[in-house]
Amino acid sequence: MISVARRLLVPGLSAMLLCVACSQSYGQQVVKIGVSSPLTGINAAHGKDMESGVRLAVEEANAQRIKLDGQDVRFELDSVDDQSDPRIGVQVAQKLVDDGVTVVVGYYNSGVALPSAPIFARAGVPVIHPAATNPTITHQGLNTVFRIIATDTQNSGNAGRYAVKVMKGQRIAVMDDRTAFGQGAVDEFKKAVAAAGGKIAIAEYTNDKAVEFSAQLTNIRAANADLLFFAGLDNQAALITKRMRELGMRTQFVGSGGIADSIFLNVAGPAAEGAMAWEYGRPVETLPQGKVFRQKFKKRFRADSLIYAPFAYDAAWVAINAMKQAKSTKPAEFMSALQATQYEGITGKIAFDANGDLKDPTSTLYQVKGGRWVPVTTIGAE
Repeated sequence: MISVARRLLVPGLSAMLLCVACSQSYGQQVVKIGVSSPLTGINAAHGKDMESGVRLAVEEANAQRIKLDGQDVRFELDSVDDQSDPRIGVQVAQKLVDDGVTVVVGYYNSGVALPSAPIFARAGVPVIHPAATNPTITHQGLNTVFRIIATDTQNSGNAGRYAVKVMKGQRIAVMDDRTAFGQGAVDEFKKAVAAAGGKIAIAEYTNDKAVEFSAQLTNIRAANADLLFFAGLDNQAALITKRMRELGMRTQFVGSGGIADSIFLNVAGPAAEGAMAWEYGRPVETLPQGKVFRQKFKKRFRADSLIYAPFAYDAAWVAINAMKQAKSTKPAEFMSALQATQYEGITGKIAFDANGDLKDPTSTLYQVKGGRWVPVTTIGAE
């Protein structure tokens, strides 16, 4: 009886072991997509917006049951809070590397993106930027950095040329928040104004934590400025606009990227009327997939998307498609496919130049009319 049982048991055990081996060889592969953005603090709404854009892409990819090299792939979101702080950003960048992420979608702040980039480069992990726009980000000599949004050279350059040539600004004022983004955007605006034959009448600055701007605006009013270009974020831009109205200023407010959203409208209230801002890309609603994206985003998260969710969504899909083309989830193997990207996204056509920047970027000027942001014009970078 024992010998018969043993003869029956051994083949059974062999079959079970074979099945286990098969499941290990052909089982599900988990691929982590990292996201670094501010999830707390004053910029948290934008950080969550970016995170939700990536989350939506990950959920859609998993619903497709993607297979790579014979294995089912399940994508996981690994999200960290960089708090819009360069020091914290470096710490959580190392955490993402230690977690074994395959690719990172980030950042919101240029000042956080710049010191974090070398950490991912050393680990061979690509970073795709949906929001950080300082030109230096893609000019650090790193082949792991990509950007699917116009740079400040392009967006603020368009703003400067338009201020002189179309808006006929004679006495132009500038103001920034002293961040890498704010200073960089104003620098590019000033270059474009000078190249177009215009003049900067006065330059002021604040910091990204300030809520009072009377001193700077009083100086700008005294300089008789007819246009103020502010490079900072939506909440501060709204407070500045409100204070301008309280001071009785007729100076035209023009903002940099990251301002034409519902946060600005809610904070500025009636003072928002007539304000202008330059944003990256074309109005999403005018693009083939734009309205559908807005609808499914709102259905999934019960909130309207802000400025950067469509870009973050596209960034995630660009990475996933590169893996599919390379038939690999290893960065060293799909990096070349990433560099050769030709992708029709929510935000338009995505392809990268030699530095990893978006080819053929565009900018759109918006103005508040009747309590909502209305597109005025869309132009390409010169």
